[in-house]
Amino acid sequence: MNAVLGDSLSLLLFRLHSGRLLGINLLKVNEIIACPALTKLPNRHPHVRGIASLRGASLTVIDLARAIGERGNNASQEGCLIVTELSRSRQGLHVQNVERIVQCSTRDVKPPPAGSGSRAFITGVTQIDGAIVQVLDIEKVLHDIAPAEPEEIDESLISSADLQMLEGRRVLVVDDSHVALHQTVNTLRKLGLDCQSVRSAGSAFAVLQEQHRAGTPIEVLVSDIEMPEMDGYSLVREIRKTTDIGHTYVLLHTSLDSTMNTEKARSVGANDMLTKFSTVDLSNALVRAFQALS
Repeated sequence: MNAVLGDSLSLLLFRLHSGRLLGINLLKVNEIIACPALTKLPNRHPHVRGIASLRGASLTVIDLARAIGERGNNASQEGCLIVTELSRSRQGLHVQNVERIVQCSTRDVKPPPAGSGSRAFITGVTQIDGAIVQVLDIEKVLHDIAPAEPEEIDESLISSADLQMLEGRRVLVVDDSHVALHQTVNTLRKLGLDCQSVRSAGSAFAVLQEQHRAGTPIEVLVSDIEMPEMDGYSLVREIRKTTDIGHTYVLLHTSLDSTMNTEKARSVGANDMLTKFSTVDLSNALVRAFQALS
């Protein structure tokens, strides 16, 4: 595969009490506020500092340092909150301080070092002005605090004809988040789909070509957008200009609000766009995909 220039990525840089420098995609950030007074709930998760009231709405405040295995800061009024919205939920991340916003290319964000392990809580690493910046895996942080219960497929919402149409059809899922990958693959397999999974866009491109050469082409690709080295948009562009796999149906599956990204998804040639994570919405999207292919 030819080298693909990554899309521009805006990162909000911030530090924890330990001084550790992290980044989060700016599209996931609603606002940054001083830490307000918190209501501490009984039996709350140890990584939750409390509940804040933000313009009349309750906001769960997470002690990010403790959530990723560091020592937290008990000072109630120190630090600030990064208010994030993703995967249909909103929460405040308590951090020591926010530094600045920087621009980089997804090509310059590398996967976590080998051996980082499942407790790394990062999806990638990059360098900004000579400093190492770790990109936060906020999906994993949220899942560890409140694991999403696997939803059962409601067969009353999917016709027997559609389930029969999906049975054994070939789908590839690519996502750099282990949590999101597991959720998606579980749902697709419950639908009877023949599902493979990979953790990077480069691996997805290679599998698409390998399966085509083997005479068992992938029919639908379900791809994350935010991934190190090559993001979902660049992956779609590369697929569309590659003759043998250029017709592959692509569903972009993102933790960001899909309404913000639909126009760009269409411009690069994606067939559909969906916000994580809803078993019902994902099931319906796959039905739409195979109906279109039929």
